[in-house]
Amino acid sequence: MQFRERQQIAIFVIAGAMVSGFVLFRYLPLQKRIKAVEQARAAQTLAVAKASAESRQVPALKGQLLKLQRTVGNYEANVPRQRALGVFLHKIANLMNENNLREQLIRPGKEVEAEELNCIPVSMQCKGSLKQIFEFFKSLQVLDRLVRIEQIKLVNDSDFSGEVGMQTEAVIYYRAETEQG
Repeated sequence: MQFRERQQIAIFVIAGAMVSGFVLFRYLPLQKRIKAVEQARAAQTLAVAKASAESRQVPALKGQLLKLQRTVGNYEANVPRQRALGVFLHKIANLMNENNLREQLIRPGKEVEAEELNCIPVSMQCKGSLKQIFEFFKSLQVLDRLVRIEQIKLVNDSDFSGEVGMQTEAVIYYRAETEQG
């Protein structure tokens, strides 16, 4: 019986070693691979869902782009290459005259230079009715030069006759000439 028991123990040990070897060297590595493949599949599914959602947004983004392009218009044409400050100040004075604004004062400020775009602050003052001042600002919008209004101050006259004093801080732009060489 001793020999049989030893033989059975040996068979159990060999069978246990085979099962352990199978579990350690075959089953566990395959489980790790299966988990890695499942994670990769989940990541791909997420990426596909995200791309699908983003592709549905493309028409809306195209619409926004077209709207912005219409709003901006031909930006380059409204920012001249030359400073042309005198021409601009003359146009402002003409617009004020066309709208019958009085006590006009137009003063350019200190020019600010940057790499591609330079700006000149311009201070404007005048008096007139609110309708005249409103029309003046409407005509500023259609100028062939970009004008950014930074501040407007409207003050009623002291006797409330309907006349309004206007003080405006604006900025005009022009593109810097880059030296080519």
